[in-house]
Amino acid sequence: MAVKWYNGPASDPYAEEKVIKVETFDEDRIWLITLNRPHRMNSMGGGLGPALAQAYIDFRDNPKARVSILTGAGRAFSAGADLKQTAEIRQKVMDGGPEPVPYRGPGAVPLAEGLNLWKPTIAAINGYAIAGGFMMAMQCDIRIMAESARVGIAEVRWNMGGAGWMAPVTRQIGLGHALELTLWGDEQWTAQHAKEAGWANVVVPDDKLMETAMAWAQRAVNLAPRSQRNIKEALYRGFYMDPLRCQAMGRALEQNLQGMKDSLEGPKAFAEKRRPHFIDA
Repeated sequence: MAVKWYNGPASDPYAEEKVIKVETFDEDRIWLITLNRPHRMNSMGGGLGPALAQAYIDFRDNPKARVSILTGAGRAFSAGADLKQTAEIRQKVMDGGPEPVPYRGPGAVPLAEGLNLWKPTIAAINGYAIAGGFMMAMQCDIRIMAESARVGIAEVRWNMGGAGWMAPVTRQIGLGHALELTLWGDEQWTAQHAKEAGWANVVVPDDKLMETAMAWAQRAVNLAPRSQRNIKEALYRGFYMDPLRCQAMGRALEQNLQGMKDSLEGPKAFAEKRRPHFIDA
């Protein structure tokens, strides 16, 4: 197992150190990414957002990396925006202080389309995933929730922005559920409610959360990585497309399977009744 820490960007006067922890397993094929601001319930201050984006970029660009798991340190997944920090910054501006310099680097939202990240991603939701915390979990492909976890989108309670990232909620849980969750921000869903609405894939006892997430990750690393990336990209980009355009895009994507050693290994392993050994080449 290898460990790497990520700090908030140096340009952020509120930046903290070690806001993201990355642990790698199975010869760097599985990346466990942990939001590490437990003193603020892993809220998105201290430069956590940019640090998370950089961790995902490194995951995307590492040829060994196959699947990631996102979770939170302590008792929360993430409580969303750091409202204490936000109030302090806005008060300083209202008192005549300088406007904060906006971060101009890449963000982790939208994760797949925005970072061109087509490797499988898992959210292991260990506690509250509220507002921006919901947003980060929403960006992952598979969501596994501990029984005690709760989710909600509380922007309308505090007059916070969120319209820029909420649209994908409708493709995950439908318009009716999405309106319920976003327009009535005083409501939090239990893990079971989130599963019934189609947002959570699996609900497990709290002490089985990471074991379950790692099992899903292990399943992913035994599958064909190029095929996984093709299918994920086709599903995400094709969701809003005309069916014929989506079909053409998918066929064009899959030209990259031609001539691969993995394209021979798959059928050969099936014929020999053994597990394939894919090398992404």
